Amino acid sequence: MTPFAIAGIQMHVAALHSNVDGMIHRLDVLMARFPWTQMVLFSELAPFGPLTRYALPLENETIDRFREAAKKHNIWLIPGSMFESAEDGKIYNTSSVINPDGEIVARYRKMFPFRPYEEGVAAGTEFCVFDVPEVGRFGLSICYDIWFPETTRQLTSQGVEVLLHPVLTGTTDRDAELAIARATAAQFQCYVIDVNGLGTGGVGRSCIIDPSATVLHQSAGQEDMFPIEVDLSQVRRQRETGMKGLGQVLKSFRDRSVDFSVYDRNSGTDSYLHQLGPLEVPKQGTRAGLRVDVGTEEIPGDNTVTDLHAEKEPAPVVGKILSG
Repeated sequence: MTPFAIAGIQMHVAALHSNVDGMIHRLDVLMARFPWTQMVLFSELAPFGPLTRYALPLENETIDRFREAAKKHNIWLIPGSMFESAEDGKIYNTSSVINPDGEIVARYRKMFPFRPYEEGVAAGTEFCVFDVPEVGRFGLSICYDIWFPETTRQLTSQGVEVLLHPVLTGTTDRDAELAIARATAAQFQCYVIDVNGLGTGGVGRSCIIDPSATVLHQSAGQEDMFPIEVDLSQVRRQRETGMKGLGQVLKSFRDRSVDFSVYDRNSGTDSYLHQLGPLEVPKQGTRAGLRVDVGTEEIPGDNTVTDLHAEKEPAPVVGKILSG
């Protein structure tokens, strides 16, 4: 058994003033109540909220405060993420990993900003993997990243056993995101530590999920501190023998007989994706992507009128036909 105590802190996040004092205070309370905690994770953009105007250089006084707090409590600390004002003029959504000595051992820039809504935020290109000595290997992704299984595939292929996942989800797709978090744990046989904020920081409902997709903790919609002792030997055994003695998905992927041409941008396999239109915020009453099948339609720039009931060549069937 390789036990390790990880705590998430789900807290109210303000958009118009700093939340750093509140984070430090809650960290002090957590460690007073649960002194056996060894790692603490806050939600995405917890220190300053979701406005890019509060972006800071990579090295700043706030990070120094978090480094001092990690050293004070002898913990690994991931203080959510902050908007980083980079030297090249770009803004990134960046998370730092701080060890118990107060040292920054890794940084991660979110790979998939929530576009088109997060326009102006640049995408990172480097993965974040780090080791906790005598415990195991950890990886970091931020919010929307988890919707792209390739990100977790890359991390777990490098041996990551625990996926740390700070999020800021205040939208109606939180149910879908929780389903994805459970599926990720099962597909990649890893722990998922998913911490959301409250207020402008999200709708809460943080969770910790084990490699068998069992929810070990599920927060509601109020402030919450939830330390959970995880057992990384469960990850290792499950990857060796399969979930409940069944699917050995990582080994099956390793031994696959196919390489996926969709990842070759020049293969043409993804031609359908290029028919989906631009990545932009939908407008009121948009009918993009909807098939018009009644009456007639005048084609813009053309003097002819198309009879939409006219017989057409049947479209190729992709996959199976869905009823309803």
